Amino acid sequence: MKILSPLAIAFALTILATPGLAADIEAGKKKAMTCAACHGANGISSNDMWPNLAGQKKGYLISQLQMFRDGRRNNPMMTAMSKGLSDADIVNLSAYYASLK
Repeated sequence: MKILSPLAIAFALTILATPGLAADIEAGKKKAMTCAACHGANGISSNDMWPNLAGQKKGYLISQLQMFRDGRRNNPMMTAMSKGLSDADIVNLSAYYASLK
């Protein structure tokens, strides 16, 4: 039997904590206008300081945004940017960026 790491358990709980939130890619695209300043208009950053978001896994993006928003991951810029995001905003943004290739 394989034992899950604390990070894997936290990730699973994050995903389970948002049941019933169907992703709205168009709403995510609209909300992403703010993100484009650093992460690029199509989720491809032109600066090595900021990661590409296009094509990232939806679950990964959800967990990272929730951790920034909730103070479990610290980055002054991302913490400030994510503070006002609802769970639905996070799911929508994550679905939008995951849909990009």
